Amino acid sequence: MAQKIEIHAEVREDVGKGASRRLRRSTQGVPGIIYGGDADPVVLTLNGNELSKAMEAEAFFSQILEVVVDGKKVQAVVRDLQRFPASGKVLHVDFMRISADKPIQVSVPFRFVDEDKCIGVLESGGVVSHNMTDVEISCLPADLPEFIEVYMADVDLNQCFHLSDIALPEGVTIVALGHGEDYDSVIVSVYVPRVIEEIEEIAEEELEVGVEEGDEAAEGEAAEGDAEGEPSDD
Repeated sequence: MAQKIEIHAEVREDVGKGASRRLRRSTQGVPGIIYGGDADPVVLTLNGNELSKAMEAEAFFSQILEVVVDGKKVQAVVRDLQRFPASGKVLHVDFMRISADKPIQVSVPFRFVDEDKCIGVLESGGVVSHNMTDVEISCLPADLPEFIEVYMADVDLNQCFHLSDIALPEGVTIVALGHGEDYDSVIVSVYVPRVIEEIEEIAEEELEVGVEEGDEAAEGEAAEGDAEGEPSDD
């Protein structure tokens, strides 16, 4: 069961870029906005420390949150989050209100299960390569999973796991697959590391050279033996 995450916010009257900068500098607050549903957008002020703690949970970015605005609880999901490039500090958060009877599109993380039992790794010396870490899904709020599991135990060497290979929870669809087969991306694969392939190729080449040199030496010795056995003209 997904954990419940609650975020407290206050309605912000002072708006604009300058106001947001002053807010972050003077109170360590984080500007935000909540929109969607049947209500008008509302600009918010969030507590920076509370927000940072909530963001430590993996589910923060993919689950339904309870945003408490001036004491009133509103169900919403994170739609966008902006950070300072250098420090990673949060600049702004966008929340989108949800309705129980309307599908939502949210990116949820993959959880790779039984990688340590993957036959392509254990039996063939392969390496697991993650091509995707999350996926955008569509579902009703009540059907929203905390994550999507990808089972790795039976993935063999040189085998890929695509979006269409996932066993999805009931009521959940992958947005990309609705655009056609060309969007059936690879999630994870098992392959032989290139350095190992190169070592094997070099070893094979050296073996072939050794065999060829051995054959040539044998042919030379045989030719010399034939020459010694030939009768002299004298």
